[in-house]
Amino acid sequence: MKQARAGLEHWSLVLCLLLSPVIPARAQEPANPTPQAPQKQSSPQLSQTPQKQEPTFRVNVRLVNVFTTVTDAHGGPIANLTKDDFRVLEDGVPQTISVFDRESELPLSIALAVDTSESTRRDLDLEVASAKKFVHSVVRPVDRLAIFQITENVDRVIGFTSDLKWIDRGIDNLRVGAGTSLYDAIYLAADELMDREGRKVLVLITDGGDTTSHAGYASALRRAQQAEAIVYSIIVVPIANDAGRNTGGEHALIQISKDTGGKYYYAENLRQLDEAFRQISEELRTQYLIAYYPNRKVADSPFRRIEVQVTKKDSDGVQVRHRAGYYTAPAR
Repeated sequence: MKQARAGLEHWSLVLCLLLSPVIPARAQEPANPTPQAPQKQSSPQLSQTPQKQEPTFRVNVRLVNVFTTVTDAHGGPIANLTKDDFRVLEDGVPQTISVFDRESELPLSIALAVDTSESTRRDLDLEVASAKKFVHSVVRPVDRLAIFQITENVDRVIGFTSDLKWIDRGIDNLRVGAGTSLYDAIYLAADELMDREGRKVLVLITDGGDTTSHAGYASALRRAQQAEAIVYSIIVVPIANDAGRNTGGEHALIQISKDTGGKYYYAENLRQLDEAFRQISEELRTQYLIAYYPNRKVADSPFRRIEVQVTKKDSDGVQVRHRAGYYTAPAR
C-alpha cells in the first residue's frame, strides 16, 4: 500500500511538471542586453520546450553611403533633384533611401597624388601651377588635403591639413624621380583615406604609366573601394599620338575612376589641366548624398553592386555616376 501511494505521488509530480507553463528562454534575458555583432550567421539553438522555434539570425546592418553625381547631356551638373527623383538598387533589389542631401557640405579629405617620374619631367611645372589653383579653389577650413609624390617610391610630402601655405610649400617641393609606382600610390593613398570622415577623394595627376609597383590593378581598385574613395584621374598626354603612351595604364585609370564614382580627364596643356581641376571642384560642390540600410540580411557574396537611377521625367541624356558597389567584409 505504501509503495502504491509513493508511486501515485511520483506520477502526480511528473504530471504537474508537464502541465506547468514553460517560459521561453528569451523572456529571461535582461531588458537591455549587450549588443553583439557576429560576422557569421548564428546557428539555431535547440529549444528546451516541446514547441518548434524559428532560427534567429544576427547581422551587422550598416548605413551605405553613395555619393552621386548627376550631369546633363552636355556634362553640366544637375543640382535641383529631390529624393523622389532617385531609385537605388543593390544587386538588383530596390532599397529604401534613408538619407538624402543635396549639395552636401560634408568635409572633404583629398589625397592629391602627383606623378613626378622621369616621363613627366617636361610637364611638372604645369602640373604644379595647376594643382595650386585647384587647392586654393576647393579647400575650405573644414577640409583636409594631403600630397603624395609618385616615383619609384610613394612619399607623403604633406599630411592632411587645411593650411594653404603649408600645402603650397609641399607642392613646390615635388621632385623628379625614376620609376612610377602608380598602383602603389592608389593603394597607399586610399589606405590613409580609409579611416577619415566625410567625403574621401583621390586625385591623380599622371601619364598612366606604372613600372615599379608592388600592388597590382585589382588590389589598388579594391583598396580604393574599401576606403569609399572617389578617384579622379587627370591623364597628362602632351603629344596625343606619342608612341610612348601607356594606353593600358590609361585604360586601367579610366576603369578605376568609373568604378569609384569619379571621372577621368585628358590634358595636353595648362588650360586643359585647369579645366579638369575646375570640373572636379564643381562636382565636389554639387554631389548628392544618398544612403540606405541594405534590406537583405544575409550576404550572398563579399561584393554588393549598387545602381542609382534617376526616375524624373525628361531625363534623357542624364548621366549618373557613383561607386560600383561595396565589400561586405571589413578591410584588412
